[in-house]
Amino acid sequence: MTSPIHAPPLAAPDYATRFGEFVGIGPNGNLWVDGCDVAALAEAYGTPLYVISENQLRHNYRAFRDAFAAEYPDVEILFANKSNNGLAIRHIMNQEGAGGDCFGAQEMYMALLAGTDPATLVLNGSNKQDEELEMALANGLCINIDAEDELDRIADIAARLGVVANLGIRLKLDLEPLRDRMGVSMHGPGSLKQQSDSTKWGMTREQTVDIVRRALAMPAMRLKETHFHLSRMSNEPADFAVMAREMIVWSANLRDETGWTPPTIDIGGGWTFGKWYGTGPNRQIDGPDAPTPADYARAVCSAIREEAEARGLPLPKLRLEPGRALSGPAGVAVGRVGAVKRGAKTWVNLDLSTNHLSWASVLDWYYHAVRVRNAADGDCETVDLVGPLCNSDELGAHREMPALARGDLVAFLDAGGYTESSAARYNAQLLPATVLVSGGRHALITEREQMKDVAGRFRVPAHLLAASFARPEAA
Repeated sequence: MTSPIHAPPLAAPDYATRFGEFVGIGPNGNLWVDGCDVAALAEAYGTPLYVISENQLRHNYRAFRDAFAAEYPDVEILFANKSNNGLAIRHIMNQEGAGGDCFGAQEMYMALLAGTDPATLVLNGSNKQDEELEMALANGLCINIDAEDELDRIADIAARLGVVANLGIRLKLDLEPLRDRMGVSMHGPGSLKQQSDSTKWGMTREQTVDIVRRALAMPAMRLKETHFHLSRMSNEPADFAVMAREMIVWSANLRDETGWTPPTIDIGGGWTFGKWYGTGPNRQIDGPDAPTPADYARAVCSAIREEAEARGLPLPKLRLEPGRALSGPAGVAVGRVGAVKRGAKTWVNLDLSTNHLSWASVLDWYYHAVRVRNAADGDCETVDLVGPLCNSDELGAHREMPALARGDLVAFLDAGGYTESSAARYNAQLLPATVLVSGGRHALITEREQMKDVAGRFRVPAHLLAASFARPEAA
């Protein structure tokens, strides 16, 4: 476990109603994030707005860190940067001692720019470009191979740079015990095994053995780990234990076939979090009975220890890559009510959209919504919360909400992960600002996009300018 650089003590506020350790209904009846009234933040920074609790993010990280440290001797938590790739977020994770999972040159650059120790970063991806391989090799990241020609490309770049490459291999596990286990359809239809088999990720047993043999024959290649990511198709710790156990089975197979035993296994992410009000796709995976980090740690670590002992293997170092479970509960997204239309149903229009909450459009009930001012007061009515886009733009269908009128504020909870990092510009919408709350302090960490940021990317070729603005010839 990497030692934290600066990890302040945390003290959760005393809320009348608690949506998280640092999100709840404050003393004036409004929604608060840590020590700040969300209504005041919306007035100060405008809407739509993302609000991130620094202390909630730290709390979430420590829950995973402590749970796995209690069950296993050598664990490293790699924050999935894709879930929230803001520079300030990466600084917080660095201070807590977290490594990072990077996809692409940009996420890697942002992590390095924030001063993350390269030895704690991994580069994943099924179609890595030379630019990102070179950046990873020059900085000493571990590269998880996920294509048959990738080893030779890495070897060529490493030779040109005169460096040793740190390598992992992303596996295509068999997952036979999960053949009939059904979960959330995150990667198409079917069981957990069928969904995993249908994705582009990972190398088969035969491909993995071939890569290891070839890498062992190359002097500048240093094999470090194997990697797998089950994804959030399930919230059952037993399913993750099946995955972790099979990684040890593959380690034994690699030992027998090549003489190399992976010193580290990276079991990826996909971890859930539970909320008393229920969230996630149709509330299937993030409800009040969802497992805790301690539940995951007990199941996974027990499976690794048992299988390693049975196979005569030393305990490997364990890496895991939580993202949404860390960043999700740390944020809320705030929108302002515009038109309220009543007819066959009641539509409450917001300036927030599925551009800003992309999962809302495909995963029903993903974000629990609350009125910001007088959050718990008033009789509720059933409404559809919608955005301003030219599609249906459903942010929350059939929600029970207190009466809403133009100018009111609505917040979507647990919106700290995969929101800003996946925000879109459909209908030329401007991307929101993000504010970080730390106790009673607040500071802008992402500037609100301006029209020049959108229009500045476009160019008009000369022949179109000439045709549009040509003056008629004089008679």
